[in-house]
Amino acid sequence: MGSAGSAQHTETPVTATTATTAATAAEPPPRREIWLAAWPVTAVFILSNTATPLYVLWRQELGFSSGMLTVVFACYIVGLIAALLVAGVVSDRVGRKPVLLPALALGIVASVLFATAGSIVALALARLLSGVAVGSIVSAGMAAVTDVAGPDRKRLAALLASTAMVLGAGLGPLLAGILSETLPGPTVTVFLVEIALLALAVLVVLRMPLRRPAAAPRPAAAPRPATGPRPGAWVRVPSVPRANRVHLLLGIVVFAPGITSTSFVLSLGPSLLADLLGTTSRVVAGATAFVMFTAATAVQFAVRRLRVGAILTAGAASTVGAMASLALAVQLSSAPLLALAAVLAGAGQGMGQLGGLTLISAQVPAARLAEANAALNVGGYVPAGLLPVAVGYLSDAVGLSRGTTVFSAVVAAAALAGGAVVLANRRTTP
Repeated sequence: MGSAGSAQHTETPVTATTATTAATAAEPPPRREIWLAAWPVTAVFILSNTATPLYVLWRQELGFSSGMLTVVFACYIVGLIAALLVAGVVSDRVGRKPVLLPALALGIVASVLFATAGSIVALALARLLSGVAVGSIVSAGMAAVTDVAGPDRKRLAALLASTAMVLGAGLGPLLAGILSETLPGPTVTVFLVEIALLALAVLVVLRMPLRRPAAAPRPAAAPRPATGPRPGAWVRVPSVPRANRVHLLLGIVVFAPGITSTSFVLSLGPSLLADLLGTTSRVVAGATAFVMFTAATAVQFAVRRLRVGAILTAGAASTVGAMASLALAVQLSSAPLLALAAVLAGAGQGMGQLGGLTLISAQVPAARLAEANAALNVGGYVPAGLLPVAVGYLSDAVGLSRGTTVFSAVVAAAALAGGAVVLANRRTTP
């Protein structure tokens, strides 16, 4: 790191005017700084899905149903949403690092709980804490990437933050599948590796060139500018300025169906693989998730130069294709169609996520950026948590094939509606 960069490695309070002037006057940071800033996002998202291939082992040991499995999975969503209600606001008001460092610490605690889990309660608590860590990271961590990149590289920052998220989400289950099949301690070793990765992320955050928002007092009667952090409660449903609501909506209507489809593959994909292939191989389960998120990563680099409206429309179409493939896969007992569904679901999430983050990074004021990221993810993760749980219990009652078919129809309809909303507002998407 150069001396100029090193001088900024502690967060210092600055006024909004000073920060803007300094950002304009300073030279853009080296690209390696921006890539490095994305590492904490990757490290935490590796944890987010690491447990996926290991549920087969825990189910054998602890004995729980498909419905209970989706409840454990949903604990992650509960923790994530709880974090999103506060992390974005705190990050915009007091700085990125005071949110990132506790989030990484919670990730380490969750890894320890996973490695030592001896009950369904321990698994649920581990998932809850990992959700809190992820919710904090998608608010503060993804905003930190934009802060480090500077005003001239917002589109690059959105791309790196988004791909860091999906790349980590795919690496976690792949590592878990391979390590659990090849090394002793199938439910322990991968979490020891994850603890080391999170510790490295702590070092990265400590050296990030980030500035702390100003905390200068304002008279009670003086209104805060629209570009500043929103006053009010610290715990609340995150939102964006009124002028940016349409940008947020356009991201959510495509991102939500996409991430709901990938959440289903993560929670019940191993069960589908067991039904279609007659295999409980953890490597196969992990590889399926990895392929899904590799598609999500690759497609974002492939479409990064397109207009945001085209990216969002393609994301909605990909999710519709994923749901059609998923329904056919269970009806025809076709493993290739299931693999195609995973790839298309990953691409749908990836494009919806990239389009939404790009709109937010370009349009929302920097002082509201973390809260805007939180709002986008609340809109995506609420259905991603509720629908797979509902389908898990529906599948216990009517069978996995019928439950999956119902799920596919609902998500496909939502994706079609989302695509229609984007097309109706194409003048709003640059």
